[in-house]
This record gives sequence, structure tokens and C-alpha cells, in this order.
Amino acid sequence: MKRLILAFGLTLGLALGLAGPAAAQRAGTYDVTGANPDGTQYAGTLLLEQIGLLSFRLTWTIGAETIEGVGMVSGLVFATAFSLGNQPSMGIYEIKPNGEMTGQWTIMGAFAGGTETIRPRP
Repeated sequence: MKRLILAFGLTLGLALGLAGPAAAQRAGTYDVTGANPDGTQYAGTLLLEQIGLLSFRLTWTIGAETIEGVGMVSGLVFATAFSLGNQPSMGIYEIKPNGEMTGQWTIMGAFAGGTETIRPRP
């Protein structure tokens, strides 16, 4: 009986541990701060809309600019694809247990990248 309880506890713990990152990643509005590849700072918001089990529609609002894209969560990683003007771009972020994401982004073909922190609003 003790083995059965231990096995159940380990299985439940493993399942909850694996579910954690996806559960921490949720639809909603996030505050964004970052640095462009040239070092200039920016701040704004990001709207995440879940459109599938692991996929999201993204809308950044930085000043008067709106940037649309898509994202996918896999474990502790959130990957994004978007366009800056006519330039394809992408980002990759680490998902923290509290839902905050930190990462890097770049414009395809560029030799520099930006950084970004995304924090869920309370």
C-alpha cells in the first residue's frame, strides 16, 4: 500500500511539474520592457490570445506602433515569430514559474539582437 501511495505521489508530482510551464503561460495582457539591437530602450504591452493547445496570437503595442505575430510554448520555452515592417523576426524566451518571460529577439539576417522581459499584469 505504501508503494502504491508513493508511486501515485511521484506520478502526480511529475505530472504537475510537467504541467507547470504551460499553466504559467496564460492568455492576457503583459507589460513589456526591452532593448532594441542598437541599445535604445522601449516599454509597452503584449496581448496574448490562446488559439490552440500550445499556440498564441501576439499583439505588441510599443508607443504608437502595433506589432502582430504568433507564439508557441514548449516546456519552459516560448518562441515567437513576427514582422517588423517587412522584415521577418523571431524571439525566444524562458518562462518563469510566475509567468514572467525573459529572452532575446532578432530580425532575420541581422547581426545583433534585442532583449525583452514580459511580465503578467496582476
